[in-house]
Amino acid sequence: MRTQSAAVADRPASLICNHPDDVAEVRPESGHRLFVRFFDGTSGIVDLSALIDSPRAGVFEALRDETLFASVSVVLGAVTWPNGLDLAPDAMHDALSRSAVWKLSA
Repeated sequence: MRTQSAAVADRPASLICNHPDDVAEVRPESGHRLFVRFFDGTSGIVDLSALIDSPRAGVFEALRDETLFASVSVVLGAVTWPNGLDLAPDAMHDALSRSAVWKLSA
């Protein structure tokens, strides 16, 4: 029987990705904002407040729930919530390469 190292077996999927524009870290901040850091060191704030608070928020309206918003994580290099919402890491990386804050709107 083949054995597998516990360090590899227990490693979260988010650590498997390490392309420069994959998300390495995400942290919820106040005001529906996220701190995001990529594997290449690019980092900044993603401000979702205008999108989430908009009458045209669509599926992002669910993130008005502070508990859900705070449950953000990195899955396979993307910012993801347990309800299946995610943000495209390549667009986020491009925006944060140009500015320290990326504001999304509906």
